[in-house]
Amino acid sequence: MHKAKAAIADGKGGFFFDTVDVGIPAEGEVKVKIKASGICHTDWDSIKTWNKRFVIGHEGAGVIVEVGDKVTDLVPGDKVILNWAIPCGECFQCQEGNLHICEVNSPVTGKGLCGHASQKACQHGGDALERSFHLGTMSEYTVVKSSAVIKITQDIPFPSASIVGCGVMTGYGSAVNAAKVQAGSSVAVLGCGGVGLNVIQGAAVSGAAKIIAIDLSEERLAQAKTFGATHTVLAKKDDPDLVHMVAEVKALTDGRGADYAFECTAVPALGSAPLALVRSAGTAVQVSGIEQKIDFDCELFEWDKIYINPLYGQCNPNRDFDRILQLYGAGKLKLDELVSKTYKLEDLQDGFDDMLAGKIAKGVIVFD
Repeated sequence: MHKAKAAIADGKGGFFFDTVDVGIPAEGEVKVKIKASGICHTDWDSIKTWNKRFVIGHEGAGVIVEVGDKVTDLVPGDKVILNWAIPCGECFQCQEGNLHICEVNSPVTGKGLCGHASQKACQHGGDALERSFHLGTMSEYTVVKSSAVIKITQDIPFPSASIVGCGVMTGYGSAVNAAKVQAGSSVAVLGCGGVGLNVIQGAAVSGAAKIIAIDLSEERLAQAKTFGATHTVLAKKDDPDLVHMVAEVKALTDGRGADYAFECTAVPALGSAPLALVRSAGTAVQVSGIEQKIDFDCELFEWDKIYINPLYGQCNPNRDFDRILQLYGAGKLKLDELVSKTYKLEDLQDGFDDMLAGKIAKGVIVFD
């Protein structure tokens, strides 16, 4: 049993810090000492909307300190990245190759928030405490399924590794796995925060010839160019019908529109925007996970346009995490540069404030 300092959602829209008891890993589980935990918009949204107590955090990296029975491929001392879309390997979707939407373990499509770690994995005041997306990475220790961790194969700082397990994977995978961006193609990326920057990186790795970054912030557009954008469009707040934005993108793409367009803003009013930015028979990708009801002008689908809403960049953790780390090791994917600022756990609110104000690409909680 480990005593661990943790950030806990209070079920009323806020959070607090307290000590939790992290138990011994059961069969098929491992205990991880968390070294770094990314701060994500989903963390903020979950605190505000889930209406229950849970340990916050779903992006994390650390070191295994204990393994349960029948864990043969991991040992204490292994450095790992945590993955929240834990595949069971046996359900219909896993057998179809859709490990990211496992019907058994997924906290999004499956059996709920806590996953299937033992009830004694985490306790607070003697009661079992759920962990965000199976993990609860804003805690000094956590117990998770062994299938929820991937070994780190490169020399990489823990803060940089921690963000692979959501923000990096979502953006990179949306370009590489979901849209399957082709070499020589044109790509428009609406929203250049952490996820948008990783869409840009995924498009660059795929060999896109023209990558158009779109944002309201000149500072973010300048940063986007360092991550692989070849052109930029400064969006206008007084352009509700996207006339300016569409005209700028078409001017850069022979009047047709981009081959691929990605929405990375999480702004419901922009849910249909990628359809306006792509050419006929182009692919529009809604990356940010908009869940509100929005109206679509069906003419935006003309002609033969494809609109997709992938989850988590269609992550296959064993395949994709290693590829991302290999690209990082080869200098072809920027991860260190994504971490704008690190925080102590007790400064979590500062991290949320900076994120919501658009001051950072990614913030990371670092544990001593």
